[in-house]
Amino acid sequence: MTEIAKEYAIALFELAKEQNLQKDYRDALKEIRAVIRSADGYEELLSCPSVPMRERKGLLEKAFASSVPEQVMSFLELLCEKGHMALLHDCYREYDALYRAFSGRSVARIVSAVALTDEQKAELIAKLEKMSRHQVKAHYELDESLLGGVIIYMDDRIIDGSLRRKLREMKEELGE
Repeated sequence: MTEIAKEYAIALFELAKEQNLQKDYRDALKEIRAVIRSADGYEELLSCPSVPMRERKGLLEKAFASSVPEQVMSFLELLCEKGHMALLHDCYREYDALYRAFSGRSVARIVSAVALTDEQKAELIAKLEKMSRHQVKAHYELDESLLGGVIIYMDDRIIDGSLRRKLREMKEELGE
């Protein structure tokens, strides 16, 4: 994620907080992102310097002006004017992270070598909630190359408790 996308997202989130519309703005960004992702070539068209800015803004207004808050529409137009439409997806991800932190929620991606039992999942979620002081929603994935243990991706942090990492560290220690 780029610093520019982060700055844009923070600015939009602060504006949303002033109006107490954090969720509305997040939902609008999510809708916009989905539309742009589903339409082949739409993002490229909105970024194309050979298409006059007036036409690009017109396309945005036609597609979104009636369904998103005015400030989000202005945000989209600013991205378009500055040639940063490609950052929309990163802006959404950063805004969503700000929204989740503000509302006391986190999403964790938990990668394990073998499927975790319900008991293990509950124990892990309890530890993550205690650590983050947030409600945690988890998504689970399997990766047999880990050999054992888990890797957790949550709130811009990585907790690597994999056997693969432990073996790599042991090998480095023995090699010294």
